[in-house]
Amino acid sequence: MSTQARSFRLVFLAAMLPLILGACAVEDRTPSQEQLAMTGPQLVQKVCSQCHGLTGESESPGFPKLAGQQRAYLHLQLTDFKGHLRSDSAGTQYMWGFTHLSSRQIDELSDYFSAQQPMRSSEHGSHPRGETIFRQGLPELGVVQCAACHGERAEGRDDIPRLAGQHVQYLERQIAVFKHTDQRPRGAAMKAVTHALSDEDAQAVARYIASLGA
Repeated sequence: MSTQARSFRLVFLAAMLPLILGACAVEDRTPSQEQLAMTGPQLVQKVCSQCHGLTGESESPGFPKLAGQQRAYLHLQLTDFKGHLRSDSAGTQYMWGFTHLSSRQIDELSDYFSAQQPMRSSEHGSHPRGETIFRQGLPELGVVQCAACHGERAEGRDDIPRLAGQHVQYLERQIAVFKHTDQRPRGAAMKAVTHALSDEDAQAVARYIASLGA
């Protein structure tokens, strides 16, 4: 692990420690008054920004961008994290400390990030294979086109996430999670879509999707 990565992890753990301890205490699972009193924007400033940035425009590909994400999708994911329903490794490592998020805080966090300027990407260039998969799918392999659910510009809608502008590496990793595991609840549709994607095709479509937010 690089010095920069170690420093980042220490900052993150220091910010998360009060919430993690509150969430994992065996004898007392009642959230502190301080935690309950925090507004969504306060949580963003004190905790979420350490990984996702103040506006949700994460710089690290290890953490998804949340800026301009669909509100309903954010609400569902935060609810799943609170209930420990997501068992993918990144979710369990970084988000399981949020057991004590209140309904109000989930609402306010969803409002905050969905209201930000939509996520942007530095991915440019032409990605013909990725565009074909995104717009036409791979009918011979039973792969449905991504645009059918995520929209012509990968903007998403309601509880279907915005993908345009997301980190390429994050998109690839989530495709792998859907393809190979059952660690994401509500993932049945994506499992059917990704089952026949090769690693090369996953990378190609991830790069094209990211470029839609360039």
